[in-house]
Amino acid sequence: MDTTEQARAYAAADFAEPHEAFVARFRERFPEFRSGRVLDLGCGTADVTVRFARAYQEVRVHGVDGAPAMLDEGAVLVRSSGVGDRVSLELARLPDPALTGTAYDAVISNSLLHHLAEPGVIWTTVAANAHTGAPVFVMDLCRPPNTDTARQLVDAYAADESPVLRDDFYRSLCAAYTPDEVQGQLVEAGLAHFRVQRAGDRHLLVWGRTTGER
Repeated sequence: MDTTEQARAYAAADFAEPHEAFVARFRERFPEFRSGRVLDLGCGTADVTVRFARAYQEVRVHGVDGAPAMLDEGAVLVRSSGVGDRVSLELARLPDPALTGTAYDAVISNSLLHHLAEPGVIWTTVAANAHTGAPVFVMDLCRPPNTDTARQLVDAYAADESPVLRDDFYRSLCAAYTPDEVQGQLVEAGLAHFRVQRAGDRHLLVWGRTTGER
């Protein structure tokens, strides 16, 4: 996701439905959450980051991403969003020692997990950077059973998008993890109490609260 072409394709795409669903699903699972500092891992072009800040008027969201081109597009959105005073974006590649020890009141992440060659880094980052009891919510793609199904999903959900976005979507589906694989990652990271659930035909959800124990 490092090229300007990719970043612009993502910034121009219509992700309103899944991204609004991300915020709604967080609210359903953590209805008591109202305020605090939120870490957004893999914020990309900051669409979820901004939507979350708009939904929660008493939060400050710190978005981090490893792709400068995505952050450049995100900075444009943040400046025009009306919540720029509560949103900050930073270049960081996990695992990033600079993040370790910074305690957040919630951690969120959308569509980062399948980009990671070592998926455990997202869970160790969560464990290292969330207050005890902090809500954690992750949404990601779920790997389909075969490439034919992956192509069908691309046709169903990205028919009108650019070739760049369609190709990235297909590759991302093929690179995504299954719920069982994610559950294994959580066990290894000491987060076995987190829940994993399929959501629709192309997403999975992971959520729970940190315990402070490893």
